[in-house]
Amino acid sequence: MSLTLYDAARCPYCARARIVLAEKGVDYETVEVDLRDRPVWIYEKNSTGRVPVLEEGEWLLPESAVIMEYLEERFPEPALLSSDRDERALARLRIVRTDELTDPYYELRREEDGAGERLGRALGRLDAALSENAWLGGSEYGLADIAYVPWLLRARDMLGVDLEPFPAVDDWLRRLVERPAIAAEEDVVASL
Repeated sequence: MSLTLYDAARCPYCARARIVLAEKGVDYETVEVDLRDRPVWIYEKNSTGRVPVLEEGEWLLPESAVIMEYLEERFPEPALLSSDRDERALARLRIVRTDELTDPYYELRREEDGAGERLGRALGRLDAALSENAWLGGSEYGLADIAYVPWLLRARDMLGVDLEPFPAVDDWLRRLVERPAIAAEEDVVASL
């Protein structure tokens, strides 16, 4: 059976799934969902109406973080979680805490008062983490990096957020876009 990804190009959560699928070299079909005019049938795929949703036959899996972990287990090569249990735990912790970055990102998109400062503090924490380790999950690129990069690309390229004050984040993003899967997402963001 083939995999189908219910997707929306503008959605950073969908970007996570696209990047993991690309990193794993998995073939899949895409069904684009218009988030401005959600079709009724998407609620049959996911009761919240949100994307991404991964489908194989009758089997459906929503929620990007769960999809990322599922794909890691289903397609173990190349590994996107460290073989070191401490680094795996760190990666999972970072993924659980992405809202520390995504919440102020969405506040900035909505132009809420003080959102830029809150996003700056979040980027400062991310910068400190990346000053300690080359990657968000420790010593290797993986799921934690994939969990964050869609928002950083969109903040930089769509919202004009300057990353120069955060040199570790800036360097990390430069290294990430050297990867074909991340470069493809950068192209998606440029087309939005």
